[in-house]
Order: sequence, then C-alpha cells, then structure tokens
Amino acid sequence: MKQFEPDCAPEVVYEDTWFYIVSKEREELTVPGRGPEKAHCLMSRAAEWLGEVYNIHRLDQPTSGLVILARTPEAQREMSRLFEARKVEKVYIARVRGKIEKDEGIIDLPLRGDRENRPRQIVDPERGKKAITRWRIKKEGERWTELFLYPETGRTHQLRVHLASIGHPIMGDRLYDDETDEMLMGELKLHASALAFKHPFTGEFLSVESKPDFDVDRKDQSR
Repeated sequence: MKQFEPDCAPEVVYEDTWFYIVSKEREELTVPGRGPEKAHCLMSRAAEWLGEVYNIHRLDQPTSGLVILARTPEAQREMSRLFEARKVEKVYIARVRGKIEKDEGIIDLPLRGDRENRPRQIVDPERGKKAITRWRIKKEGERWTELFLYPETGRTHQLRVHLASIGHPIMGDRLYDDETDEMLMGELKLHASALAFKHPFTGEFLSVESKPDFDVDRKDQSR
C-alpha cells in the first residue's frame, strides 16, 4: 500500500486571512478517528505546521484532494453555512473500470448505511436518502474511463456507491470494487479536484483546483 509522509507539512493550495485550502493525501484521515492509532490526521498535521485550524468538511480516508480549513471560529461558521446551503461547487475526478457509452449523465439513486456491513452504504429506493451525482467523461483508456464528477448531494460514500451501482466502480476501491487486487490497495482513484464558492467575507468568487496523481504509466495502463 502506498503511504504518505505523515510528518511533513500539508500542501497549501490557497490561503487568506480566514481560510487555508490544503490537499489531503490518499489514505489520510481528515479528522481524528477512534483510538490513539487514529489520532494523526490532516487536522493534526495542519495544526502542527499552520497553527490553529477548524474543520468544515471532510473527505473519505482513501480519497485525496482539496479540503477547506478555517482559521477562526467565525470563518468555520460562515463556511459551514455555505456547505449546508449547497453553495459550494465541488468537482471530483475518478478513474473507473470499463468504457462508458454516453458522454455524460446523471445518477439519481437514494442511499443509506448497510447496518450489517458498516461502513458500507447501499442503494435503497424505499428508505435511502436522496443522492444525485452528475458526471462527464474526461478521457478514456483501453479498459478504464476517467470522469469529472459533480455531486449535488453529499451522502457518505456517494460517488463510490453510485459508480459501482452502474457497473463502473472506481479503481482501487476496496469496499465497492470486487476486482480490486493487492496492487491497487490503498490507491483509490478518486480526487477532490476543484472547489468554487462566493467568499463569505470578501464577496469575491473563489475557484481553486488541484490535479490528481493517478499514475497511468505504472498500474493503470494495462487495465
């Protein structure tokens, strides 16, 4: 499994008086988990190198990409309101198994937790919560397709479950990709690549981007 360097400073993609936008490493927790072995995370690493920061949102542990950290409690409150009101535009890039015939589409499948197989989520038309993901093809390989993903809701594991449910699981997903092998363990091909929103303090429109580190020359080119 590929490991990140837990003792180095997080990459800062943007900063101002109120916020940092940093790049979370793949397989790094956003916030502390239960137990001392899960205490080290992006938040603790940022606090060590950048000073006091406050959590606003999070990414799944195996997902890499952009995370906003507040520098003050007021900034945390204001930014959290934007997320709750769905006024933050989010774009992900994912590499999925197989070729997709259409250029774009919408996945509208309600989701809920699988009580018997936590932390897995499942599609449930009757008891699931509304979950919508728009997608568009970015590029194609011989046996894979790279997609732009635009989640309109923020359910747990939403992108991963939605893509697996239409027969195109994200490569390296050890929860939802039955074909994942040891070579790709710890290398989920899902990256939070862009965030855009109206800055709650300056009123300016802010757009920040980050490129994924998917290595097509090593493991993906033959799949």
